[in-house]
Amino acid sequence: MTSYPLWLMNFGTLPEASANEPSDRLVLESKLRQGFPFMSDANSRQTAEGHYYAALDLMAEGQLDKAVASYRESLVADPTFTEAMHGLARALQDLQRYDEAIEVAQRIAEVDPDDVLAHTSLSVLYQKKGMIPEAEAEGAKARVLGWKQQLKGKS
Repeated sequence: MTSYPLWLMNFGTLPEASANEPSDRLVLESKLRQGFPFMSDANSRQTAEGHYYAALDLMAEGQLDKAVASYRESLVADPTFTEAMHGLARALQDLQRYDEAIEVAQRIAEVDPDDVLAHTSLSVLYQKKGMIPEAEAEGAKARVLGWKQQLKGKS
């Protein structure tokens, strides 16, 4: 009989998630997909959308903390799902957790640099924190991107 080291015996087994936190397995899969952001599969996107729509319902019910958790679950399933990022940023803004909201909005701008709403959100969030020069810079980026999109006929 072969004896395996403990770490190898438990390889691939991860503890289950608590009620409000994503499981370690989901977090690990999400981190791997972040390294390869274009490898999101159909099941991951479907899971992400399910959590996203649940978060929208929770937002409508005023359950912001639960909405934040659901948006985060969505992003664990698909880290490039910008609609969920926008929702998460808004929920965090409504909870006055501006630093976290700024981090999320910055991530949106990284994933999609031409996202006008990402720069608009950053402008609003910076303004709420009293970071006026940063707010004005992001507002200007949003306006320029909006104009470019209008000229291209995107709007």
